[in-house]
Amino acid sequence: MVELARRVDAATPSDRDRAVDALRALAILGVVLGHWLVTALVTDGGGVLHGASPLQHMPWLAPVSWIFQTLAVFFLVGGHVGAKSHAAARARGTGYRKWLATRLARLFVPVAAVLVLWTVAAAGMLATGVGLETVRTLVTLALSPLWFLLVFAVLTAATPLVARLHPLWPLAVVLHVDLFRFGFGGPAWLGWINVAAGWLVPYCLGAAWARGGLRVRATRWALLLGGAAATAALVLWAGYPASMVGVPGAEISNLDPPTLAAVAFGLAQCGAALLLLGPLRRVLQKPAAWAAVALVNLSAMTVFLWHQTALMAVTTTGLLAGALPGLHTAPDSPGWVLARLAWLPVFALALSVCWGAFRLYEQGRRPAPPKVVRDA
Repeated sequence: MVELARRVDAATPSDRDRAVDALRALAILGVVLGHWLVTALVTDGGGVLHGASPLQHMPWLAPVSWIFQTLAVFFLVGGHVGAKSHAAARARGTGYRKWLATRLARLFVPVAAVLVLWTVAAAGMLATGVGLETVRTLVTLALSPLWFLLVFAVLTAATPLVARLHPLWPLAVVLHVDLFRFGFGGPAWLGWINVAAGWLVPYCLGAAWARGGLRVRATRWALLLGGAAATAALVLWAGYPASMVGVPGAEISNLDPPTLAAVAFGLAQCGAALLLLGPLRRVLQKPAAWAAVALVNLSAMTVFLWHQTALMAVTTTGLLAGALPGLHTAPDSPGWVLARLAWLPVFALALSVCWGAFRLYEQGRRPAPPKVVRDA
């Protein structure tokens, strides 16, 4: 392992910003751990599974969502990498269509395997008598990550148009949408405008970072402190939920679709991420640390697309032993939280099986000693 880490370190171009890859890896792992901690599949005793969340029964756990809801950081990195990639493609004389096709292939080629497997699995479950509610619950969880990829693909395609867009413009859209929805009783469907506008805010920040902006520490601190203060004000005095992820049964979700509170929180996350760049660059000079980050980035899509499948594989297999604490029981007590923490290594083991099965398909070739860690 030490020798492999040294080889990866030596093969990495000297001008590569390793901290960017680290932020992407942290964002992916945050989403995975967040889902594993707040997604419960509860059995009613008759073998029917339905979704539940500990945040529904223990709202004091809301700070967990502040740590693991890291999508804004992913869009920040996406905007940064997308803008730099497009600029480099133009400098090489590569046309927009070829550039876009290459980047979208990296997103959607791995999706085909997920769709095929779950189509076959759903048909098989229904054919063997598994209840429709259980099948719907499992398929919904398995395919839920795809919404994120669709939004990311749209923003990637729009990179040439939004690369110089100031983040205040999409932020103003989010503000006005929420004002009409919550302040003037506007229709709920208006909120879906924020699916694009809300994630465009960190994407535009990333593009500004790629152009050489956001270098001043005072700007980064302003994002962190201003975003945190705005989020706190919206939660305390404007009626927004404290949880930064959706909670079953809640009247308002900060994430589905994104609200002003979620976007403000994302600004704080982006500020914190930019402030961490220096320390991350120092840590990642160590070959072992960089090799770990490189491995996550090389398999980012596999990890993202299959982590819910890993959770469900463990959950459904565990039904053979009856209702297990932290796996099939209602997430309504601190005991459930402790039991769920004990299951995390099992979920990780199941995900490693998925990784072994699908990583070669994602990369599209047999891996050789890495020369460049591919952008996602």
